[in-house]
Amino acid sequence: MRLPCPLCGERDRREFYYQGAASMLDRPSAEAGVAEWSDYLHLRDNPAGRTRDLWYHEAGCGAWLVVERDTVTHAVYGASLVETRDAD
Repeated sequence: MRLPCPLCGERDRREFYYQGAASMLDRPSAEAGVAEWSDYLHLRDNPAGRTRDLWYHEAGCGAWLVVERDTVTHAVYGASLVETRDAD
């Protein structure tokens, strides 16, 4: 699988470290209750199909990326820098 780094261009997946779902960027506030923090830390979806994931370009530029890809077909639709994403 090849991933499109916005800074370095298309690279082999082995240059990247997979962190998990991009929803992990949406942390609860420090004042959130125990249940909300527990859900954030322990509950994960395992979808089949199109996903948004966090990847770290470990052997490249060191950027954190949100990669849109399909877990069934392995198609990669694109990537963007985490630092430039709009907070939801």
